[in-house]
Amino acid sequence: MPSDYDKDAYPEPPRQTPIVDKQTTLPNPALILTKLFYYSVDLPVTTFRELVEGIHSGNKYNYYHQKFRRVPELTECTEGDYTCYYEAEMQWRRDHKVDQEIVKVVQERLRACQQREGTSYHQNWHSSQ
Repeated sequence: MPSDYDKDAYPEPPRQTPIVDKQTTLPNPALILTKLFYYSVDLPVTTFRELVEGIHSGNKYNYYHQKFRRVPELTECTEGDYTCYYEAEMQWRRDHKVDQEIVKVVQERLRACQQREGTSYHQNWHSSQ
């Protein structure tokens, strides 16, 4: 500040922030309600969930990672082996579904490339593959 400023118009700010004295001895009701909720609801529920998750963590099973053993093709089954026929048919159906999903993904990528690249998608589609 310049030395010739008007002290009445611009008083100096206080040197320290004043400490607010607490006027009441009563506890804060929000703090009481927060602690009451924590100990009566949150803590028991969290403890129970951690216990259940601990039990389930040993039995982790991801259904989408299920791996089937490969079985002989239908042409490789012996005559009259109906179990082999069934397993070969189920394997073929699973393989067919997987192939269909792969085709869907490739088609979606092609449509996205067409949308993004416009008329030059054919050239850019082959270069990105």
